[in-house]
Amino acid sequence: MARKLLLVLLFFMAIEMTAQKDESNFSLGFNYGFGSEFSNRNYTFTNQFYKVQLYYRLKETKHFQYQILVQPEINFAEHQLLNFYFVKPDAPNYQQKRDEFTRLKDIHEYVLNCGFLVRKPIGKTYSLYVLGSIGPMITDTETERMSKGFAFADVLAVGFTVSYDKFKFDIRPSVRHVSNAGLGNSNAGYNTKNIEFGISCQL
Repeated sequence: MARKLLLVLLFFMAIEMTAQKDESNFSLGFNYGFGSEFSNRNYTFTNQFYKVQLYYRLKETKHFQYQILVQPEINFAEHQLLNFYFVKPDAPNYQQKRDEFTRLKDIHEYVLNCGFLVRKPIGKTYSLYVLGSIGPMITDTETERMSKGFAFADVLAVGFTVSYDKFKFDIRPSVRHVSNAGLGNSNAGYNTKNIEFGISCQL
């Protein structure tokens, strides 16, 4: 009899632990994306990036979910100045800088973005969301548009997800602005349109 009671107790404990695990507010994901500059005559900028994403569900109502997320990111970009008049003659060594900046450059960016996400579930399988994020960034290459070193990356995105069991498959178009808020000598920054694909799992 005691064994049966013990087995029943263990059974209900296992159910409770499983239920608690299913209700976790944390999810962990990975995204890959790419993009390019908005059409202009001054420069080219193409990029591809990889993100690790940690989501935390703050609140859930009848119609919406509210989440915060932290996104460490590494970005590999190529940039080239097209309009050398962007470097004005009153700049020190302007001819040398024109020659340097009109060459194609490889840029690495290291970003830690923090974001807020509002999600609208559509049934039990699909959802739409809006995401805004901002975070500090380190760039390893000086260009005519931005100084090397510390900067900020701002992102506004919309997304669509498909859920399967504990997994979410994600597609996310976005626009991104990078600048250093006037902390460096050059602060024109970059504006890009991007798209990314990802997968996340509830922990």
